[in-house]
Amino acid sequence: MKNERRTGYGNVLLIRFSAIGDVAMSVPVVLSLAKSFPDTCFTFLTSVRFLPFFRGLPPNATVIGVDLKKDYRGRGGVRRLFRMLEPMGFDAVADLHGVLRTFTLGMMFRLHGVPVRSIRKNRLSRYSLTRLHFKDLSRRPASWERYCRVLERLGFRFRLEFTSLFPPGGGDMKAVSSFVGDKVTPWVGVAPFAAHKGKIYPLELMERVVAEIDSSGPCRQFIFAYGGERELVSGWEAKYPSVSLIDTRLGIEGELVLISHLDVMLSMDSSNMHIASLTGTPVVSVWGATHPAAGFLGYGQKEEDCVQLGMKCRPCSVYGKKRCRYGDYRCLTGIAPDTVTAKVLAYLPSQQVPPT
Repeated sequence: MKNERRTGYGNVLLIRFSAIGDVAMSVPVVLSLAKSFPDTCFTFLTSVRFLPFFRGLPPNATVIGVDLKKDYRGRGGVRRLFRMLEPMGFDAVADLHGVLRTFTLGMMFRLHGVPVRSIRKNRLSRYSLTRLHFKDLSRRPASWERYCRVLERLGFRFRLEFTSLFPPGGGDMKAVSSFVGDKVTPWVGVAPFAAHKGKIYPLELMERVVAEIDSSGPCRQFIFAYGGERELVSGWEAKYPSVSLIDTRLGIEGELVLISHLDVMLSMDSSNMHIASLTGTPVVSVWGATHPAAGFLGYGQKEEDCVQLGMKCRPCSVYGKKRCRYGDYRCLTGIAPDTVTAKVLAYLPSQQVPPT
């Protein structure tokens, strides 16, 4: 796809508030877009907590972080948000979210003569993927491809040219070395949780994976768990010498740096997969009720690194919310830990040197 540099728009607003994985998938688009059109000003509107994702923006791109729950709640909040944005003089809006709040905000811009283009989610196509019989497992457009299509309808055609938020070799470890130390053996990230049960590899099986990696040779395993999740895996740190739980004091920015130095990330179909994509870190992902064909595989990730079972009943859900029709989540319990371990170990150096 060639970059088309004449669009007639000089000041463009892009909107995506949530969720964390969807915002992460917008980063390659925003960075590539801004670099491809240096004479156009781009502003990305998102949740304030996602600001660390947008490091290294070109001079013609800025990001605005807002707290929707605190400062812009309800209909009145949307009106206040528009009054904050309207004086900035945007001459086009790209709605990458497609929810009631962004539709309402877009309508306000349209009433002021500003063209707005919104994402098309094609939910009917996803239904054909998850229906009980005659599933259509053909690949749906990835989220970042849908974002690009919104921008194409405004006249912006460009190549995605993104590999990592950081230079080769990863981010500056000074900020996180006091928590995790220096890297002297291979590093593995393990993110065993997701928003819904249909996307979580059973912890007893995941522990077997962790144990197999631990016994494979010198390495460090960083377990990404938050809040109540930490209690469920806290025992792993005492049982397996290679395991460390990630300290929540690192924050998103510190975790991005740490992930950029991992040899591989083991993740569910969850936000950690997409965060790893922002650092160019390879991901081995485990899929149960959901399926990569829905378009939610991480940017730059390989489909051959997706661990999944070919079953007539899966995928049964786009987001993993539905209860298992059999009650046992056999799409996850049927995955052998050895299969997952082999995928992870394939990314580790064959010659592991013990620390001195």
